[in-house]
Amino acid sequence: MSPATDPTEPAGSRSESPDRGALGPLQVVGSVLAAALGIQSSKNRERDFKRGRVGIFITAGITFTFLFVAAVMAAVTLVLNSSGH
Repeated sequence: MSPATDPTEPAGSRSESPDRGALGPLQVVGSVLAAALGIQSSKNRERDFKRGRVGIFITAGITFTFLFVAAVMAAVTLVLNSSGH
């Protein structure tokens, strides 16, 4: 029997299977943020290595790093401008 017609498979579990298809944009962003914070689970890390493409993660990591640095610079500039009379 194919997985699509398997009567023993719970309803709705086909789309939630961690081993099928490419990662979605939200999964990539979530994985990059979790990895940046050091809270990435082993299950998600394995999923990323099995289903993810390295180029997507490199691009997302560089983008996250750029946004993080820009946010820190903006916060520091805001604080220095508001405290300097």
